[in-house]
Formats: sequence, structure tokens, C-alpha cells
Amino acid sequence: MTQPYLFHAGEATVLARDGQYTDAMPEILIGRTDGPVGQAFANMMAQTKGHTAMFAIRACNQLVRPATIVVPKVTLKDMANIDLFGGVVQSATADAVVDCLIDGTIPKAVANELCIISLVWIDPRCAKDPNLDKKDMYRTNHEATKLAIKRALNNEPSVDELIANRHKIKHDMDDWS
Repeated sequence: MTQPYLFHAGEATVLARDGQYTDAMPEILIGRTDGPVGQAFANMMAQTKGHTAMFAIRACNQLVRPATIVVPKVTLKDMANIDLFGGVVQSATADAVVDCLIDGTIPKAVANELCIISLVWIDPRCAKDPNLDKKDMYRTNHEATKLAIKRALNNEPSVDELIANRHKIKHDMDDWS
């Protein structure tokens, strides 16, 4: 058996309402600060052009616990996308982490011993969309982050589920089989 909370991975997709590009697809790593996730977390403090990592904060001086770093999956090329990342998406991620503490998904007793890395998707079309619904962007990112954390800590999907669904479920973008 492995050390509790050593390394857990999870992901979730929550789709936007019609007409929006605000689908959320966070990929989560959660684990102990003194383990491989903690090492990766510390290494992510170095910035990479277009992939600025930020702590998840609820507001200034309100860093969430477990400490969470949010990193975009796509290159952020302009201030409009950076503002969405450091505003709506950062806020939704932070609130989801706190909500996971509230509902017991993340045990409060180990919150300071864990850290989370959240890779997040921002569709580049969002910032240029005059009809962008930031409330929908918040909703999708909040729901997906909570679900990804839950799945990570519950090791979902299980190996048995993956095997059972091997020939039943295809990738959403599958047009080759």
C-alpha cells in the first residue's frame, strides 16, 4: 500500500451552455507537500512565457488550503485571456478547493500537508467573444474542479471501470475508428 495522499490524479469536463466557449477541463494532481506532487509544485514556481502559474486565491491575502497552483494548458497570448485566467478561472478554482474542504472531500486535518496542481483550459475564443458569459465560465470551472478533486482522491475511474468500458467508450474527438 502506498503512503496516504502521495500522488492522486483526476480530471473532469463540464460543458458550457449553448453558444459559449467556456467548457472547463481541469487536470488535477493532489498529493503531499513532501512527495512528488510537492516537488512538482515547487518546480512550477518558475514561470514559462505564456504559461504563467498562479496560486489559487479567493481574494488578496486569501491563499487557499491546500495550497493550489493554477497553470493554463494553452499559451495565453494577450491581456484579455490573462485577465480571464487570473480572474474568473482563478476564483472558480479557489472556491472549488475551499468547497471541497467544506464538504469533506479534502479532509481539513491534512489540508496543510497537501498541495494541488490544476492545469486549466481556457478556449482562446473566450476573450474575443462579445457575448462571453463569465458566470458560465465560473460555473464550469468550479464544478469541474470540484469533480476532478473528488475523482483524484477517490482514484476514479477505477481500473475495473476502465477495463469494462474499454470498447464501449470512445474519446470525444474520435473520428479515426
